[in-house]
Amino acid sequence: MTQSFRLTLAQLNPIVGDFEGNTQKVMEAWQAAKSAQADMIAFPEMFITGYQTQDLIMRPAFYRQAMSAIHELAEACQDGPAVAIGGPFAEGDTLFNAYYILERGRVAATILKHHLPNETVFDEKRLFTSAPISGPYRVGPIRIGSPICEDSWHADVAEAQAESGAEIFLVPNGSPYYRGKQDRRVQLMVSRVVENDLPLIYLNMVGGQDDQIFDGASFALNRGGQLALQMPQFQEA
Repeated sequence: MTQSFRLTLAQLNPIVGDFEGNTQKVMEAWQAAKSAQADMIAFPEMFITGYQTQDLIMRPAFYRQAMSAIHELAEACQDGPAVAIGGPFAEGDTLFNAYYILERGRVAATILKHHLPNETVFDEKRLFTSAPISGPYRVGPIRIGSPICEDSWHADVAEAQAESGAEIFLVPNGSPYYRGKQDRRVQLMVSRVVENDLPLIYLNMVGGQDDQIFDGASFALNRGGQLALQMPQFQEA
């Protein structure tokens, strides 16, 4: 494993449908990461569109604009840290919940969500298509596995990525708050760490959308499951 890799985590509050505003948030955070000499900056699940979008995401004009914004960001951020950011990915008429890796002016990798939540506030099986499990991707000297939100609640995605050479997990989330949720998150992520003997970063968005509250509270776990980083709850950081 490489000796040094500097990652900036952007625990921020996107607004649904505000592509211009969300892009501006990305650029401001990316400039801060560049000043910090980061190798990469990571944003939460579906950050470019905001989350949850509900039926807006099914409108071709909406998801095409989101994908266009992603490609414009790739070009704008070509001379600094790589960018990991959530957004929709369409292939023909098939729509996926995706995580994009932007590096050197292009989309270097696209990770697609496998497990789609379909209970409580989630209706993703109607909105998206379940993709095959994505493998890890390389940024500089390190191979990263990114189970997208619900994917990390199941053992199979992380296991497949570890077996394919991932050295660390970066989990992007749009995880709403409820009482006791943070303890549940940590418990599950410790399981993924112990099962695969790899460190893990859990990155969550913050803010409110309709009846949902996103509390941030992002964290990192060392190999063995010890807490290495705890970001604040209910505030951008």
